[in-house]
Amino acid sequence: MPHPPHLFVVCALIERGGLVLAAQRPAGKSQALLWEFPGGKIEPGEAPEAALVREIAEELHAAIEVGERLPDSFYDYGKVAITLVPFRARLHDGVEPHAAEHAALRWCGARDLRALEWAPADVPIVEHYLALRGGPRGEPTPEGRGSPTSAVA
Repeated sequence: MPHPPHLFVVCALIERGGLVLAAQRPAGKSQALLWEFPGGKIEPGEAPEAALVREIAEELHAAIEVGERLPDSFYDYGKVAITLVPFRARLHDGVEPHAAEHAALRWCGARDLRALEWAPADVPIVEHYLALRGGPRGEPTPEGRGSPTSAVA
């Protein structure tokens, strides 16, 4: 049996005010209406950080500062296998993301992340992020507190 194509994909855990941005995949695409961290495919010869800056500009019409790389996540969807390469990131001052390619965007507190239905490759990233933020239960640390979950159009 042949192996499925293997793609390398970057994603951004964009943080602001103790919240992190989640993006809902559009209807009609694979993993429709599941939540993910925004990002996209790394092009041949492209550095992951450069791919992330490019993808966020395309998907959210926003500029970011790329921060710490988190552990990669591998998932075999059957028709394709992906290695998801996550980075913490921050928006440039004054920039508000716009859902150009997603059904919705939502700013989430650490605890709110578990309430969303995530694409399978993103699940280990959510769990690792929650552990970083406040331990195994995902309770926010003092710097992780922020305003209630809010949606972005």
